[in-house]
Amino acid sequence: MDDSNSLVFPEMACVRQVFPAAGISCAASAADAALKALSCPFARKINNRVAVAVGSRRIDRLMPVVDRCLRFLEQKGYHPFIVPAMGSHGGGTARGQVSVLAGYGITEASMGVPVAADMETRPLAALPGGPTLFMASSVLDADHLVVINRIKPHTKFTAEIESGICKMMTIGLGKKDGAAEFHRHAVDQGFGIIEQGARVLLQKLNLLFAVGLVEDNCGCLAKIAALPPDGLVDREKQLLKQARQMMGRIPFDRLDILIIDQFGKDISGIGMDSNVTGRHRDITGDMNTAPHVRRIFVRDLSPGSDGNANGIGLADVTTRRLVERMDLNKTRVNAITAISPEKAAIPVYFDTDRECLWACARTTGVPDPENLRVVRIKHTASLEYMQISRPLAAQLRQQPQLSLVSEWAPLAFDAAGNLRPVFNVSGRSG
Repeated sequence: MDDSNSLVFPEMACVRQVFPAAGISCAASAADAALKALSCPFARKINNRVAVAVGSRRIDRLMPVVDRCLRFLEQKGYHPFIVPAMGSHGGGTARGQVSVLAGYGITEASMGVPVAADMETRPLAALPGGPTLFMASSVLDADHLVVINRIKPHTKFTAEIESGICKMMTIGLGKKDGAAEFHRHAVDQGFGIIEQGARVLLQKLNLLFAVGLVEDNCGCLAKIAALPPDGLVDREKQLLKQARQMMGRIPFDRLDILIIDQFGKDISGIGMDSNVTGRHRDITGDMNTAPHVRRIFVRDLSPGSDGNANGIGLADVTTRRLVERMDLNKTRVNAITAISPEKAAIPVYFDTDRECLWACARTTGVPDPENLRVVRIKHTASLEYMQISRPLAAQLRQQPQLSLVSEWAPLAFDAAGNLRPVFNVSGRSG
């Protein structure tokens, strides 16, 4: 915009949020220990085929966990293979879902087992007055099933069962058919049907075990739990409570602008976790909770998102570069399957970050831009380091877990009018 160069922004500084240490030092060893502790007996099953379900989220050290599960099964005499369990993600195609897994280093070559990625499903059961339970044909044709997934609060709803093993069984393994069916019925019946569906599937499927993963406040793998079929639902509920307690959050409230450097499907199902931004809207209901942000500015699409920008409709402002990196088909397929076309809506966008911030500042209702309460983060799964504006200094001093790690200084733009980097690859400042 012509007058965006006149924008006066408050000084910014980087802060660090100290979280209790909870991470696992060696994921492979922790996975081995969890599998060894399984209480259910494993007789040698020579040549029995096991479908190992793996999803579409970026999970800390997922690759070694999957690898150790595959080797564990092979040691017991089984023949495991991988099934993408990600609903309509990857554009709802087999090739797209293989590509998503490859982005996490999970391929036939790296894992030493086949990847059965076809999208064929068959109806297995139905909930009374509710959805039909579709299941991947590759799972139904196998002798056994193993499910591996992170357990965490969902971005859309709150319940005793949210994102995790049960959701992967009922929605992820239902491929595009199952995902669409569940979301349609959830509009009127609520997402409690995930638990209901999971209990039915546990009676229908020959589940050997599941592996639940929990991450800490820094997005680091903190717990690996191998869960036998008996009591799985109740155990997942316990792990969700632990995940909720460890989840990272923005430690400020009543923000005028939240700047998010990276947004993407690999970070959250809606690109930016609503449990962090406090914002969500779709046909099932709206959310407006802490940190109560007036304007969200999303700067770029993460490379791991593979063009899927589902959730961009929750932002107020974005950049032309993000829009040009969108795969419109993948974004539309995901949004429509999730009964949330509004999340594929492209917000107002500009050529430069400076113009985006000008638009945000002009629409917050704050008369003096130097009083803007601003937080900048790398993405919603990286909250140890963030950049804040000087008007938040009072809140900073009230929170002992926060400390300044840089001096106050004006926002730094490059010659093209874009914000200079303040976070490295790990999300640290510098």
